[in-house]
Amino acid sequence: MSTNVYDILKERGFLEQETHAEVRDLLGKEKVTFYIGFDATADSLTAGHFLTIMAMKHMQNAGHRPIALLGGGTTMIGDPSGKSDMRSMMTRETIEHNAKRFHEQLSQFIDFSDGKAIVANNADWLLDMNYVQMLREVGVHFSVNRMLAADCYKQRMERGLTFFEFNYMIMQSYDFWKLNQLYNCQLEMGGNDQWSNIIGGVELIRRKEQKPAFGLTFKLLTTSDGIKMGKTMKGALWLDPNKTSPYEFYQYWRNIEDVKVEECLGLLTFLPMEEVRRLGALEGADINKAKEVLAYETTKIVHGQEEAEKAQVAAKSIFVHGAKSEDMPTTTYPKAELEEGKDLITLLVDTKLAKNRSEGRRLIQQGGVTVNDEKVTDVAQVFTTADFDEEGALVIKKGKKGYHQIKAAE
Repeated sequence: MSTNVYDILKERGFLEQETHAEVRDLLGKEKVTFYIGFDATADSLTAGHFLTIMAMKHMQNAGHRPIALLGGGTTMIGDPSGKSDMRSMMTRETIEHNAKRFHEQLSQFIDFSDGKAIVANNADWLLDMNYVQMLREVGVHFSVNRMLAADCYKQRMERGLTFFEFNYMIMQSYDFWKLNQLYNCQLEMGGNDQWSNIIGGVELIRRKEQKPAFGLTFKLLTTSDGIKMGKTMKGALWLDPNKTSPYEFYQYWRNIEDVKVEECLGLLTFLPMEEVRRLGALEGADINKAKEVLAYETTKIVHGQEEAEKAQVAAKSIFVHGAKSEDMPTTTYPKAELEEGKDLITLLVDTKLAKNRSEGRRLIQQGGVTVNDEKVTDVAQVFTTADFDEEGALVIKKGKKGYHQIKAAE
């Protein structure tokens, strides 16, 4: 190994906390088996997972062995970290389906051939575990006082934390111990919201096995208002092209805030850091060039070069020349519905150009919406197939960069 991957991750902005200062030395002197957990709470990975996958890829490129741990067991409970309410319970069949989809998506980024990486599922040891055995083997090593003081539970204490969720830290800690036994896994990595859970696993291994274990956390990828990107119902950016198209994925990164560009270039691309810093230093209108690079590079990694190029061409044709493109996000309705008419606010919400009807009404009143290049200020305006252009489409534009076309189903 040449450059220590710890230094690479640090320079690119990934690292937040580590359990022991020896982590850097460990990663520099030997091949380390590490794991990252993926609770299967949806049928696609998200932008939040993308950051974690990039860190995993850097680790594998440096010669270390990743374990992708699918949460077939832990998802049955749900991690309360960073959540104000209890997660909705999912069926075992749904979780198994989601875990299978995660495995398929992870295989696009991580090389699992010839033992270079491992996929495991904690359902294999958690779902059939004897509860008394768990209490005797693991529970005895956890202090309730310390658990209640952990960041992952603090947010929930005022509104109520169920005993059901209280077990999550113990289960995640058991995972680390189990992987240590099975694969000599020495390091757990995850988002910074996992810090308390990671510490639990590190301490459990040290007590049970009398040998060192380590933890490392990453920066969380957040939206402009500080909300964690990922498996939330609002603003989720999916890696599945059927849930977020390559064009929409490209546009998301093309339109991020100026102050986020350099950070995202470091975390979500493989560009050399000299180039990241050069692009991040651009100002004024020039920062748009950096955003185009970010959008292209992230889309290329997730969806491939061909889709990235198509998205780039479509974006330029729409925003520079005002032309429509087959890659423009499209919503179709039954022809009969459109002949009867749809009000503009409904169209804005259905196309996700507005989060809700209140926001849609406000956009129209502020003059921020055009339909087929005509500004609309009437919040009650209804559109029918008679309003479609010669190509059989209704093109809605929000502000300068939000486009969506409406078509009738064939």
